[in-house]
Amino acid sequence: MRRSPKDIIDSNRVISRRAMMMGGLQLGVVGILAARLRSLQVRRADEFRMLSDGNSIKIRLLPPARGLILDRAGLVIAGNEANYRVTITREEAGDVPAVLDRLARLIPISQAERDKLLEEIAKRSPSTPIAVRDRLSWEEFSAIAVNAPALPGVATEAGLSRVYPRGSDFAHAMGYVGPVSDYDLSKMTAPDPVLMLPEFQFGKVGIEAKLEETLRGKAGARRVEVNSAGREMRELSRQEGQQGATVQLTIDAALQNYAMARLGEESGAAVAMDIVTGDILAIASSPGFDPNLFVRGISSRDYKALIEHDHRPLTDKTVQGVYPPGSTFKPVTLLAGLDAGVIGPNDHFYCPGHLEVGGRKFHCWRRGGHGSVNAVGSLEHSCDVYYYELAQRVGIDRIGAMAKRLGIGVRHDLPMSAVAEGIAPDRAWKRARYDQEWQVGDSLNASIGQGYVLASPLQLAVMTARVASGRAIEPRLIRAKDGVPVPVPDFPDLGINPRHLAVARGGMDAVMNGKHGTAAGAKIVLDDWRMAGKTGTSQVRNITAAERARGVIRNEQLPWGRRDHALFVCYAPVQAPRIAVSLIIEHGGGGSAVAAPVARDILLFALAGGLPPLAAYPPGQRGKIDEQRKQMRLAPATVAAEPPAGPSRA
Repeated sequence: MRRSPKDIIDSNRVISRRAMMMGGLQLGVVGILAARLRSLQVRRADEFRMLSDGNSIKIRLLPPARGLILDRAGLVIAGNEANYRVTITREEAGDVPAVLDRLARLIPISQAERDKLLEEIAKRSPSTPIAVRDRLSWEEFSAIAVNAPALPGVATEAGLSRVYPRGSDFAHAMGYVGPVSDYDLSKMTAPDPVLMLPEFQFGKVGIEAKLEETLRGKAGARRVEVNSAGREMRELSRQEGQQGATVQLTIDAALQNYAMARLGEESGAAVAMDIVTGDILAIASSPGFDPNLFVRGISSRDYKALIEHDHRPLTDKTVQGVYPPGSTFKPVTLLAGLDAGVIGPNDHFYCPGHLEVGGRKFHCWRRGGHGSVNAVGSLEHSCDVYYYELAQRVGIDRIGAMAKRLGIGVRHDLPMSAVAEGIAPDRAWKRARYDQEWQVGDSLNASIGQGYVLASPLQLAVMTARVASGRAIEPRLIRAKDGVPVPVPDFPDLGINPRHLAVARGGMDAVMNGKHGTAAGAKIVLDDWRMAGKTGTSQVRNITAAERARGVIRNEQLPWGRRDHALFVCYAPVQAPRIAVSLIIEHGGGGSAVAAPVARDILLFALAGGLPPLAAYPPGQRGKIDEQRKQMRLAPATVAAEPPAGPSRA
């Protein structure tokens, strides 16, 4: 069948369009290939030429700057300082011993350091940089950089290292950082790659460890070009890391410094706490140590001196140390009795100097006794027999429950290492712990803070704050993160009858200001800062009947390790409680003579916001206090502060 002219013309048009489309598509593909070829051969010719000569591109992680830690006023207590180091990478170095020989001509490398370094290099991945030396001088750093062509696989780095400008003041609470160990890595399921960097600093203990992820930040990265000898040729790109968060603590650096200086060389601890907010204002454990030694690599001699010291400077006594609280526990027993209704404020017990139970004599600290004593007088005189009598009526289960209500036998949530729970014993506890039944004698010992009862200085500060406020105050250590304040909780009421709390507070007021108060010698004489407190002396040895018959050996006649612990708790102002302080001096002797004056001074410093006026002290003590201040080693800012004329701490 013949096609019409019109059909032929239409068919030709369709074929022409298709041919044009195919031709255009082919032309586009050829254009793209030509552009790509030009890019590879012209624009990137230098890059591929260098790669063909044996160069390669490496990705290097950049360690982030560690977040700062500040005190409540913004003073730096954990910061960063410039640090120059040199590293070596096995896969780029080739003959590692030969490279180390050449490097040793520029910086000293002992045989021991060399052996340790080779062992570390053998353990790590060939691509992992290993630190050869840290904290190089600028001259050493420059010499290595100038001789880089002869040192394949060797790189110089200018980084940051942790520094603690306040030295031992914050050692226990702050903790310290150190290089990441194999043990650290073994505890992690998916370790952050930045932890593999040479000499990367990682929180080991204390706040540094507990807030590690917050403080660490995020690593950056840089693309570098290295030649076949492992030498860096140029940096292709860089993305800086993200610095860790800045953490502001509730601690007052000046008060912390004063507390440490006031404790001096004693083995002890002090905690100062804001009764309204729960802020820890000072948390001092003595003696301290310099955390900078651990950052820089502590020597065997220095470490041995610390672990063999009989005052245990590496132990944080504020939260890890638990002690029989002695008579500082008596407000707990008193409130348990009042709350249970087994006694009233005006009920009296007679104290002849001892109480005989089951054929055994339980002695009062005052051999001749106190006579007839009521609730307030029991605290003012610290009469043991009153509490022996009360314990038999109230029972250990109620005492234990009240102790936990007031914060003893409870692990408080603070970002510090090994925070102890303490012990607020009851019948079930002894049965579970020792598979034994509770005895009456156990209750008598517990009622005066001896026996199975154990509390940390932190818990005693919480107890004091709760008695003073009537609220379930919880301690807090973090004030803000990256400038964003951490909200202050709305602490609930303890649910203790206010009249009963008033009795306990009245007794603690009488301890300081009563005619027969056991700590009257350590009182504050300014009415605006009137203080309430409770002394405590806890025995660490048994006193036999034979020793009592011939006379109990005085503490100062005993070896240091067998002397009583001295304790004291206090708060002020009595009329509007704001600051609570707890203090222990291990093997210090009597709480009233040894612990009370130190705690009083720390409390005064907190109230005044600096060194308090001498007018706050009893007239007969002012000369001694003035001389004592001259002998104390205080931080310059603390010494320079002018004491206010009256209460100023908000």
